[in-house]
Amino acid sequence: MRREERIERLRSIRPVFRAAEAREAGLSWRDLYELRDAGDLIALSRGIYQLSERAGGEAIDFVTVSYRAPSGMICLDSALAYWDLTDHVPAHVHLAVRKGTTRPMIDHPPTAVHVFNDRTFDVGRVRVDVDDDEGFWITDRERTIVDAHRLRHQVGADAAAHALRRYLRRRDAQLPLLLEYARALGTDRSLVADLQLLMA
Repeated sequence: MRREERIERLRSIRPVFRAAEAREAGLSWRDLYELRDAGDLIALSRGIYQLSERAGGEAIDFVTVSYRAPSGMICLDSALAYWDLTDHVPAHVHLAVRKGTTRPMIDHPPTAVHVFNDRTFDVGRVRVDVDDDEGFWITDRERTIVDAHRLRHQVGADAAAHALRRYLRRRDAQLPLLLEYARALGTDRSLVADLQLLMA
C-alpha cells in the first residue's frame, strides 16, 4: 500500500486513534511503524496515535490520557490550569479514577493517578468536547475548587487559597453550587470558614 493511501485511510479515523482502529482501516503494524519512523505519525502514548498533519490541538495531553482511561477524569492541578484558576503549569496530567477500579499505568504523557470515592465520583464531572468528536472528562470549576481545598495537602495550601480567590473574582462564580459540592464531598465547614475569611 502506498504512503498516500495509508495516510488517507488514517484521515478517515478520528484525529487521535488507537492502533486497533488503524488496523480496522486496513493498516498493518508495519505500516504504522513505517509512518511513525517517516514522521507522518506521532505516537502519543502506548497504542495511541495522531497524524503529524493534525499535531497538537486543544488539550491533546488530556485527550490522550482519556483514551487510555476513558472512565477517568482530569482533576486537581490539571483542572486548575485548564479552568485558569492557577498560574502553575503542572508537570503531570492529573487523572482521577474510581475507587475499586484498576489504576492505569500511563508513562506518556506523564500522568499522576488519584483515586476518588465512587459514591461522589460523578459530582461536578463534565465532558469537554474538542475538535472532531475528541474530548475528555474533567472536574468542573466548582468541583475543582472543592477538590483543591479538600486535598490541599496534595495541591498545596497556597495554591488552593489562590484558586479560591481567583474563582470568587469571576462574574460567573456560583457560590450555592460550590457549597453544594462541598457538602457532598464532606468539606463544607472548612470551606465556609475560608470563604468567610476571604470575603471579610
